[in-house]
Amino acid sequence: MSGVRPPNASNRTQALPFGEYCGPPTGSPEPAGTKVKKIWKFHLRPDHDDEPQDWWFASTAIPLLAATFGPLANVMSIAALITSWRNNYDVDNPGVDALSVAFPDPHWCIALNAVSLACGFVGNLFLLLNFTKLVRYIIALPTTIFLWYLATGITYSQGFWHAVIAAVLYLSLSMVLMVNMLGYFLGHYPQHFELSDEQRNLILQTMMFFIWLAGGAGVFARLEPTLRFVDALYFCDVTILTIGFGDFHPTNDVSRGVVFPYSVGGIIILGLMVSSIRTFAQEISHDNIVRTHAEKRRVQIIDRSVTSPFELEQRRAQHEAIGQRQIRASSRISPAHRSTRNNYLKSGLNMIQRVGSRKPKLLLLQEEKDRFDAMRSIQRSTSTFKKYSALAMSVIAFGLLWCLGAIGFWKAEQESQGLTYFQALYLCYVSLLTIGYGDLSPSSNAGKPFFIVWSLVAVPTMTILISDMGDTVIGSFKRGTFTLADWTVLPKAGLWRSFLERHPRLWSWFQDKSEEAEEEKRIARGFPTGPVEENEHAPPTLEQIAELDALDQHALARQL
Repeated sequence: MSGVRPPNASNRTQALPFGEYCGPPTGSPEPAGTKVKKIWKFHLRPDHDDEPQDWWFASTAIPLLAATFGPLANVMSIAALITSWRNNYDVDNPGVDALSVAFPDPHWCIALNAVSLACGFVGNLFLLLNFTKLVRYIIALPTTIFLWYLATGITYSQGFWHAVIAAVLYLSLSMVLMVNMLGYFLGHYPQHFELSDEQRNLILQTMMFFIWLAGGAGVFARLEPTLRFVDALYFCDVTILTIGFGDFHPTNDVSRGVVFPYSVGGIIILGLMVSSIRTFAQEISHDNIVRTHAEKRRVQIIDRSVTSPFELEQRRAQHEAIGQRQIRASSRISPAHRSTRNNYLKSGLNMIQRVGSRKPKLLLLQEEKDRFDAMRSIQRSTSTFKKYSALAMSVIAFGLLWCLGAIGFWKAEQESQGLTYFQALYLCYVSLLTIGYGDLSPSSNAGKPFFIVWSLVAVPTMTILISDMGDTVIGSFKRGTFTLADWTVLPKAGLWRSFLERHPRLWSWFQDKSEEAEEEKRIARGFPTGPVEENEHAPPTLEQIAELDALDQHALARQL
C-alpha cells in the first residue's frame, strides 16, 4: 500500500512529550482501541487503525519466511540432539565419513542441546500464536526473537553440521524478525498480521511437511538397524523429492512396505506446499512489481492521450517545434568541435527525420470505445509483463541456487570425494531435475545436511520455474506448433485465402499468374478442326427413350 498519509493524519504524528497519546483531529470522534502512542521516535500503532501501511515485505513476507523455515530449524536441532558430534575414523579408511564410528558426547552437551531444541520449539510456538492473535504481538514477537537467539548460542555440540545449520537458521530468522519489529516501532504497520488463505495454508502445509519428514526419519531409523536418524532424514528427503540416488535404500520388506504410503503422502504434501509458495511469490510480485508497471503504463497513456482533434494537432505542432529546436541547438556548434562531432550530428539528424516521418504516438480518446481500447491495451501489457517478470525471477533464483549450491557441495565433498566444481554443478543439476543417476551423491558429514536444506529450497524453485515456463515459453512453443501445422501438414480451411486477402499485392500477383497459366493452357490445346468424333457409348436422348417400347417404370427411371 502507499505510504502517503491522508490529510488528517498529520495531526496524529506530531512530536508530543514522552509517553503521550496523539489522537484524531479536534472535533472528530475517537474510536475505542485506535490510540497511537508516541514514544521518542517510535510510533506504536494499535491492532487496527485507519492509517496507511507500507513496508509490505517487512510486515508480511518476513514473518511468513520465519514461520516457513522455523520448523526446518527445529528438525535440524532434533538431528543435532540425537546424533553424536564426534567420530573416530576407520584406520584402514582415514577421512571417509561414511565409515567413521561415533562415540557419545558428555551429558552436559546433551543437556545444552535439549535446552536449545526446547527454545527453538517454544519460539516457533509463540510465532504461531502471534499469527492466530492468541498472544499479543508486542509479547509474542520479542519472545520468539529472544528464544531463537538463545537457541543459536548453545547449539554447537552433537551432530555438528546439523547444529551449525540450525544455528544459522535461528540467527537469520531472529534478525529478520527484528526488522519486522523495527517497522512496527517506526509506525509503518499495526501490531497484527493480516494473512490471506493461501498464506495461512503455506504455514500449515510447511509444518505438516517437516513433521512428515522428521517422523518418517524416525520410523525408518527404527526399521533399519544400520540407519542412523541423520541418514534416515537424508533418505526421506531424497525419497519425497523423487531424486533417488540409491546410496540409501530399504533392506527389508517392512521398510519397503512403508515406502509406499510414505512417499505418496510426502509428494502430495510437497505439491501443496509448492503451490502455496508459488501463490505467495505471485502476491509479492503483484504488490511490488506488477502494480507499479500497470501504474506506469497508465500514466504513459494519460500523457499521450488527447480528447479532441484540435488538441491532437496542437500537440503535434508542439512536438515538431521541439524537434526543430533540437536541430537548431545541435547546429550551433563551435568550429573547433564541429569537425569532431560531424558524424554524431548526421546520425542525430537522420534519427530525427526518421522519427518525424513516423506517425505520432499521440492517442485520440474522443469516443468511449477509444478509452476502452486503451484500457484493454494496459491490461494486456500488464498481463504479459506479469508472466515474463515471474519467469525472470524464477530463472534468476534457479541460477543462484544452482551455482551457489555447487560451491557448497564442492567445498563439502572436496576431501571426501575429490569433487571438482564442474562435478558439483552436474550433481546439482541432476538433483534439481530429480534425475538422480547415483554416480555422484553427497557422502560427507557436511554434504548430507547441506543437501537436505538446499534441496528443500531448490527443487520447489525448479518446479515453480517449470510452471512459469508453461505460462510463457511452452505456451508460445505450443502456439507456434499449431501455426506450423495449420500452414503445412494439417492445413486449415481458408487460411491461405485469408492470408492472401490481407496482402492485396500478393493476391493480385497470384491472380495474374493464374490467368497467365490458363492462357498458356488454352494456347497449348489449340482450336478443334475437322468432324467431331461421336461417342459410341453416348447416353440416349429423350426422343430416343420415348421411342422405346415395353419399358416398365424401373427401366425407364434407369434410362432417365
